[in-house]
Amino acid sequence: MHNPDRAFLLGPLLKGVSRSFYLTLRVLPAGMRDPIGLAYLLARAADTIADTTLIPPGLRLELLLSLRGQVNGAADEGALVRRMAAEVAGQQTQSDEKILLESLGPALAVLSQLSEPDQAAVREIVTTLTEGMEFDLRTFPDESSGQLVALREPEELDRYTYLVAGCVGEFWTRMTYAHMPGTLKGEPASMLRRGVRFGKALQMTNVLRDCGKDLRIGRCYLPAAMLDRFDLTPQDLLLPATSRRAQPLLFELLRTTLEHYRQALAYTLAIPAGAIRLRLACLWPILIGLETLLLLVHNDGWLDPAEVSKVRRGKVYRILACSVPLAASDKLLRTWVERLMGRIEARLQG
Repeated sequence: MHNPDRAFLLGPLLKGVSRSFYLTLRVLPAGMRDPIGLAYLLARAADTIADTTLIPPGLRLELLLSLRGQVNGAADEGALVRRMAAEVAGQQTQSDEKILLESLGPALAVLSQLSEPDQAAVREIVTTLTEGMEFDLRTFPDESSGQLVALREPEELDRYTYLVAGCVGEFWTRMTYAHMPGTLKGEPASMLRRGVRFGKALQMTNVLRDCGKDLRIGRCYLPAAMLDRFDLTPQDLLLPATSRRAQPLLFELLRTTLEHYRQALAYTLAIPAGAIRLRLACLWPILIGLETLLLLVHNDGWLDPAEVSKVRRGKVYRILACSVPLAASDKLLRTWVERLMGRIEARLQG
């Protein structure tokens, strides 16, 4: 069992489990880094519990709810940590994930060391994110059952994208107001709404990119009501050859996603040019997300899990390098993002 200190949790371990998100965290101002990094670690631990397919969904749900209770201050005396090590950590093939699950006790201790407002914010975001994971576990069948279940209405998909990502934009905005007062130029209620749309943009990108993979574990996030309009069933989507036939549905959802990205751009440009770190932290996921959509809109096999639309690592590093000298210019950033959007829209219209 590991007993890491705060520096290890929010440094090497966070880097090990967060991959690309760690790049964003590194450029955040110091005051925001700890609460956001800790919230990420706790949410990642919860996500690992929810996704460990060697454990029955009922037990995963029980452990997930137990972790939520711990984050919100329920008495436990170490029982949860022992159960995580016994039930979940042993099933992990990636050492960082295993260490994270074995480090829940220290992570909860770090939570108790944050300021009271930060504690409340971290508890709220982890609670909401775990509600999204709970929704998955209650809505969809066991991954090995061979069954396939679709969401019903577009509103259900919209609600889901809030629970698993839109709420993160909200949390991020509140953290910015708390730790960098006077930074955001927009009116708070408007910025919170844009923050929610920002998160939804990124999650819709994930949903559309990962559709083929999710279908094969019984999860169809494309609502049945929309499939009906295009004379499709969830089972049809399991056939990679359906990719072309289902493109009109993909394009409709991409248009909705682009509207979310427009709000994400407005959010980013409401950050003053002098707050370069915060600007970059918002800009990078927008650019990488839009590059993903550009691949997706040209992917005639988008439902085939072997043809996933993924931005190559070299392209990501080029985006990061090119963005730094441009980050202070509203005009150049707007031109870059709108040009990307224009290329996607040209395909949607063509």
